[in-house]
Amino acid sequence: MSLIRTLTGPDVAAALDDLARLRMAVFRDWPYLYDGDAAYERDYLRAYQEPGAVVIAAYDGDRMVGAATGAPMEHHAAAFAVAFEDRPERLQDIFYCAESVLLPDWRGRGLGHAFFDGREHHARRLGRRWSAFCAVIRPDDHPARPPDYRPLDEFWLRRGYAPLPGAVARFSWRDRGDAAESEKAMQFWIKAL
Repeated sequence: MSLIRTLTGPDVAAALDDLARLRMAVFRDWPYLYDGDAAYERDYLRAYQEPGAVVIAAYDGDRMVGAATGAPMEHHAAAFAVAFEDRPERLQDIFYCAESVLLPDWRGRGLGHAFFDGREHHARRLGRRWSAFCAVIRPDDHPARPPDYRPLDEFWLRRGYAPLPGAVARFSWRDRGDAAESEKAMQFWIKAL
């Protein structure tokens, strides 16, 4: 049985080490193939100590087994804001649903919906008009793509999100097995709140 907690303010800071461990474990798999390290995580996760940030966390006892993060778009990585430069949506109206990470044994239990519900509720409380996230774009013939991989597009569409034409961010990280970081394209999806 899992327990969902909404973390803000100092509670977020206390959970960042657990969140970093989850990100490094879950994002190692397809489609992110992320080869993370603790120093990078500490720097990246600072965005969730800004006002308006939230972590919706799933616990099994005291162990964090999944989490979804979000923050006002203007407080997140500048690389993501660039995707909205020619868009009519103002950054100050967008809540950025960043990562959702969930250990494999906990998938298929409705926690993905709980993560989106929690972040969207938080975004509405902040007066945001839009909820957005981005997903890495990988080629269908990528050699690391598992043969049984099912994209989450149907789940996101059922939640009311749609790809935002032309809103593609570029972000760099090191893939597993690579010596250096490489740039990835990230497609934004958006939903009116």
